[in-house]
Amino acid sequence: MFSIGAFAIIFDDDDGILLSHRRDFDAWNLPGGGLQSRELPDEAVMREVKEETGLEVTIERLVGIYGKMDKDELVFAFVCRVISGELSISDEADEHRFFTVDRIPPNTLSKQVERIHDALLPAGPPIFRHQSGPSTRAINTQV
Repeated sequence: MFSIGAFAIIFDDDDGILLSHRRDFDAWNLPGGGLQSRELPDEAVMREVKEETGLEVTIERLVGIYGKMDKDELVFAFVCRVISGELSISDEADEHRFFTVDRIPPNTLSKQVERIHDALLPAGPPIFRHQSGPSTRAINTQV
């Protein structure tokens, strides 16, 4: 059985990308997370962004669906636009910042960086891609 995740790629007016710094270990990632029972990926990404950042978003497009090579997990990545709210810390994130693509912190998960780069490609059909590299859980156990 697959687990399913949904993550938001949120750009500001200067083409910065919103990243959240995790509380459980020193890593930056896109806001998002796992789906709850009977929840669709679009519903999950809007809920997760609100819970983690305090922002309400609308979805502009599906960037891609990613399969993780190390486990049975699918991840949906959406470009989202902020419609209301203010950035605030949460139980999951102790900081949020917008970064330009050339200044993404080195402790950002490589899978997340790949999704950001995919979002910068000209809009077209969603990307379907297997991703390798450590998962969030694997990095957390190394700390």
